[in-house]
Amino acid sequence: MHLETRSPSLKSLLVGGPRHSFRDPGGFVFWAEGRLFRVVKEVCYRDYLAFDASPTVRRYRDSGRIVSTISVDPASNDCRGGDGLVNEIYEEYGGKVLLEHEQLPFPNFPHEWAPEMLHRAVSLTLDLALDLAGEGLTLKDATPYNVMFRGSDAVFLDVLSIERRTPGDPIWLSEAQLVRSFLLPLAAWRSFRIPSGEILLTHRDGLEPETVYRWLSVWCRFRAPWLKMVSIPTWLGRRRSAQEPGLYRQTPLSNDDQARFIFTSRLRSLRRTAAKLAPPVASSVWSGYMEGKLSYGSGQFEAKENFVIAALRDFAPRRVLDVGCNDGHFSFLAARNGAETVAIDLDPVMVGKVWRRAVAEGIDVLPLVVNLARPTPAIGWNAVEYPSFLDRARKNFDLVLMLAVIHHLWVTERVPLEEILETIAGITTDLALIEYVGPQDPMFRKLTRGRDHLHQDLTPEAFERMCQARFDVVRSASLENSSRRLYLLRVKKPR
Repeated sequence: MHLETRSPSLKSLLVGGPRHSFRDPGGFVFWAEGRLFRVVKEVCYRDYLAFDASPTVRRYRDSGRIVSTISVDPASNDCRGGDGLVNEIYEEYGGKVLLEHEQLPFPNFPHEWAPEMLHRAVSLTLDLALDLAGEGLTLKDATPYNVMFRGSDAVFLDVLSIERRTPGDPIWLSEAQLVRSFLLPLAAWRSFRIPSGEILLTHRDGLEPETVYRWLSVWCRFRAPWLKMVSIPTWLGRRRSAQEPGLYRQTPLSNDDQARFIFTSRLRSLRRTAAKLAPPVASSVWSGYMEGKLSYGSGQFEAKENFVIAALRDFAPRRVLDVGCNDGHFSFLAARNGAETVAIDLDPVMVGKVWRRAVAEGIDVLPLVVNLARPTPAIGWNAVEYPSFLDRARKNFDLVLMLAVIHHLWVTERVPLEEILETIAGITTDLALIEYVGPQDPMFRKLTRGRDHLHQDLTPEAFERMCQARFDVVRSASLENSSRRLYLLRVKKPR
């Protein structure tokens, strides 16, 4: 997006960081004065009116499945006050309507979701498309990036994606996009155990059928779901490429009832296909870690749990990040204590398990597939479209839990302890609860694989000395008959 502007302040707002969207010619979202606005341009005004009058939109918004949105008067003192950027942006870019959206607690992207979450997002997209079809409306695109999660709940964000359907048109132009970005990544997870997040991190628009076709055996190419989603599009594509390419021409039917029947029938077929691609309950190398309370003797896990519960009760953090959450045991403790909780783990199977449980129990936990040693990078145009995980997490949590994970960063990832503590101090605004695991611990020794002597200097005293540069120790406790020790730390305030 090329920006021509006479105002340095306006240009810095729109170009200087991940503060605006630009892919939709009908409008864009921008941040200003701690609020989230959307400019609707003239070209989308009639579609916006249809969106605003839609009973389906109202129903989805009331249930939280569409982002809460209100119309704002750009000429009001509220928009002209402060530095006046809100009104300036609206006028500079030819706005017709100014909207304000709710801010979700922690922005998240499809490349951080477990496959179960991607499946919930495609179900929301198809349900919305079908319900809108009955009102003569449709979705002009079908990408996972139209959805975010509020806790475990999927929320549709892109209100300008809703537009009027052309009467008589039986074709949903977004179908191929939905197959590429939703259905093929889900199928790849079921058949090849390729995490959908890894696919979407490197392929923003999903998988091309021709790419998947090369992965398949001859037999698989003729079986469901591959035949319809991969093989036939690949064969037809080859045939078209051998001929002179033609431009798409809309060919509406004279009978709109017939066209609408074809349109909705295809949507229902896609929904049935999506249902068959629901991720199965899977297991991984970490699946039984918490169930068996591995690495803990009699009473040790209960002592650890009580230490965490006391910290949650005494300090009542509002926002908690659980690093290396595994099955989410401590994430759910934090959420039940009233905290908005983000739970991260590198294992998509375990993140999927946490998400399933959060949905089943209605608990405010947002699980994401994130490896803190290799956190989600900033990606997209100029690396500002989708901010990195650390950019979003920085000073965004009152408490960071690092339970039975820090030794993995030390030993497996070879990250210096000073670097780990600095990162934690950058994320929390107040507290960190860290489980120290000493070199004598059986799990620690399993990770070192006979190189225990390289880590003998990582004593509790050394750990405490390193913490002192950035934290004060609020309380600590040893787990009986164990080299493990729990520390509740408070980040030091700048002097």
